[in-house]
Amino acid sequence: MSCHDFDRALLRRPGRSVVNGLSANAGPAPTYEGVLAEHQHYAEALADAGVAVEMLEPLEAFPDSVFVEDPALVFTEGAILLRPGAATRRDEAEHLAPALRRHFPVVETLAGGHADGGDVMVTPDLVLIGLSGRTDREGAQSLVAALERLGRAARIIEPPKGALHLKTGGSMIDDETVLTTPAGAASGKFDRFRVIVTEPGEEGAANALRVNARLLVAGQYRRTVDRLAKEYDVVAVATDHISRIDAGLSCMSLRWKAPA
Repeated sequence: MSCHDFDRALLRRPGRSVVNGLSANAGPAPTYEGVLAEHQHYAEALADAGVAVEMLEPLEAFPDSVFVEDPALVFTEGAILLRPGAATRRDEAEHLAPALRRHFPVVETLAGGHADGGDVMVTPDLVLIGLSGRTDREGAQSLVAALERLGRAARIIEPPKGALHLKTGGSMIDDETVLTTPAGAASGKFDRFRVIVTEPGEEGAANALRVNARLLVAGQYRRTVDRLAKEYDVVAVATDHISRIDAGLSCMSLRWKAPA
């Protein structure tokens, strides 16, 4: 089974507080209406790719809770509740726990430290865990142990410099290929894969999302979208507002293949 085969996805509708989400961007803040429209388009793209989407209710007390992949990971074998590195996100996992326990008989937790799902890249044979400002070594080592309990091998790596998360700087877009930034390509972190580099000035496109036969790419990066469309079934998804709050395509859903 490909690491991009999915038939289920868990999303959380953005609350009005989403405009106060964490941001390293000095540009304009997003609007609630803009984020909501982009999130709906994203959910529709997942459904069109063959995924059954479950939408959780907003959590107004947690502006970033729409980004459900940071406080948890999901696999066919089970789920893992994480401990996000940002202080304002520390309690999000407990609000995801009931939904995960409805779907998974096994829900692991971390023994210590902090880890964000945005620092986790699933490849066909290995789970890569990037160290960042949101994922520390103790959290990464705890995650390695939790993954081993699910039967998954993992390795801790240093992400490309300047990336908020590992997947900010690169994404698996098929079982052999990573789409990455020029810095990601130069870092050598992805040398075991075929590498495609984003077009100049379009580094934000590196956070793409492969779902079954479809490849979701942030639509504002037109040159990268057009280049990838020559080889993949690309769906351009607007992320103009979502990208203003330190987020991209992968972090807005938890995706898995249900057991046969």
